[in-house]
Amino acid sequence: MLLVVALLVEYVVFPQLAGARKALHLIGGVNGYLLAVALLLEGSALVAYAALTASLLPADGRPSLGRVLRINLATLAVSHVLPGGSAAAGAVGFDLLGDAGVSGPDSGFALATQALGSALVLNALLWLGLLVSIPARGFNPIYGTAALIGAVLIGAVASSVVLLTRGEERAARLLCSAATHVPFLDPALVEQAVHRVAARLRTLAGDRAVMTRAVGWATANWVADAAALWVSLAAFGYRVGPDGLLVAYGLANVTAAIPVTPGGLGVMEAVLTTSLVGFGAPRGVAILGVVTWRLANFWLPIPAGAAAYLSLRLGPRASGEQRSRELQRLLRQAATKVHGVGRWAVRHVT
Repeated sequence: MLLVVALLVEYVVFPQLAGARKALHLIGGVNGYLLAVALLLEGSALVAYAALTASLLPADGRPSLGRVLRINLATLAVSHVLPGGSAAAGAVGFDLLGDAGVSGPDSGFALATQALGSALVLNALLWLGLLVSIPARGFNPIYGTAALIGAVLIGAVASSVVLLTRGEERAARLLCSAATHVPFLDPALVEQAVHRVAARLRTLAGDRAVMTRAVGWATANWVADAAALWVSLAAFGYRVGPDGLLVAYGLANVTAAIPVTPGGLGVMEAVLTTSLVGFGAPRGVAILGVVTWRLANFWLPIPAGAAAYLSLRLGPRASGEQRSRELQRLLRQAATKVHGVGRWAVRHVT
């Protein structure tokens, strides 16, 4: 992992920084009002994602939107700090939702469904951009790769849903059998969770209002985030077309989903900058626009998430020493979960 990170820094991050230094003269003409709008759009994307999470939780005992927003910020901060931190972020979100009074199966269902549903909406936006871009600009091999990844993801999700809703007993037997080989998992609890998730899926599928709200909030999250990128580029004087924005944004997010660096750090910037330049953006503007957008998209949620986590765990009157100890405990716990999953996977794959 250290070698991979070092290679990314050497061959991806440093060249981008070198290009940014050459484009520093563009900073003098930046539009500060548009940067403020980009920041507001990023905040809107976070609120939309919190609304997506809340829409998937049972109405009885559902936490307030503000509390769900703080839980999402905390999980986002963890995923941005640890390589492959999505597993640890999910565990943190599970614990915090439990503290808010949400049952374990309902928390697991909401977290898994929001992640999968959000990924499906992202791929739909990417394909929409491809349908517009390919006739106008021609075909690029990377388009096919991205579309294939999206097709595999959608196929896997669709198969899982069908298996759970139409082959519930078979799915329960398969997962219980697998759980016997996984440490710290109780097959009986896994079976109960499978039946609970299958029941929630059937309820969700039969409730068009909830389904519509979930899809709408997931779309709002991605559109607001992509709009923040567009405004960040416009602040430096370049307005990318909608098709170019959707394709570049979708390609970068699909590629960054591979858990090599925390939150796709370095990978996201390289793919996004290269794609935008391919759509006609000046390289200096593309670099500065992407770096500016990532400040709000990647870096600001880390301190905001830490503050949100502390407010949930300790309250506003905790001392600085208590907050420091709690953050250290959180990172140790999250890192242990990531390493435990990695050790188990390596042991069983090899």
